[in-house]
Amino acid sequence: MHDGVQPVADADEAPARPRRKGIYILPNLFTLAALFGGFYGIVMAMNGRFEQAAIGIFCAMVLDSLDGRVARMTNTQSTFGEQMDSLSDMVSFGAAPALIVYEWALKGLGKLGWIAAFVYCSCAALRLARFNTNLGVVDKRFFQGLPSPAAAALVMGFIWLMDDSGFKVALTGDWLRWTAFGFAMYAGLTMVTNVPFYSFKDVSFKRSVPFIVIVAIALGIAVINIHAPSVLFGVFCIYGLSGYVVYVWKRMKGRPVSVIATSMDEPDEEGLHR
Repeated sequence: MHDGVQPVADADEAPARPRRKGIYILPNLFTLAALFGGFYGIVMAMNGRFEQAAIGIFCAMVLDSLDGRVARMTNTQSTFGEQMDSLSDMVSFGAAPALIVYEWALKGLGKLGWIAAFVYCSCAALRLARFNTNLGVVDKRFFQGLPSPAAAALVMGFIWLMDDSGFKVALTGDWLRWTAFGFAMYAGLTMVTNVPFYSFKDVSFKRSVPFIVIVAIALGIAVINIHAPSVLFGVFCIYGLSGYVVYVWKRMKGRPVSVIATSMDEPDEEGLHR
């Protein structure tokens, strides 16, 4: 017996080291693959292969949509994964589309060209930062502003369609440069608006669906394969306008248009909730 006296640790005994936290492999593999898609797009654009650049960004979109779902399905969510996903999105859907559209058309506009590319890139960064800070207070059914993957698809879909149709900037003149300028500015600025865009996050893949839904998915895949550039570009054009349609419709019905579910006390966040 020690009469209540705690034994003294041996002076030579080293203190126990805290156990290191590991990194989940599966969801981060999808995130790294999405990051590679953005990097691949930049490299292809530097070599003048813009169709491959667009395909790289669209592949990054698919992979980005899977990493979060895989993490939730396998119960492997982590703070590291969230931060990694944001950094990957900034490269694949922020910096990469800005650099690709600049290399494709905007550099022919001089300072206005690189300003448009910078506006897009900076708006993507601002949109991702706002998304991360407002994650707990935004209505999950809607995005606050155009999501960065959709903005990238809008710009890259236009490049892919024009390149596939044989329209070359060097041969068509300034109208193609100015159209690319308009798409870059629209996509960039729409990312930082408060316009609500449907997020599809309330769609559950665990619930049973009618047989006709599977048939519709098969038909959708078939339609995309008819001419992928035009179909994908058309789909994202519709989505890129849908938020403004919802905004106007809610205004006309007198319904609230903000996607902020609860108020925040920080004065710096006041402008986000109007």
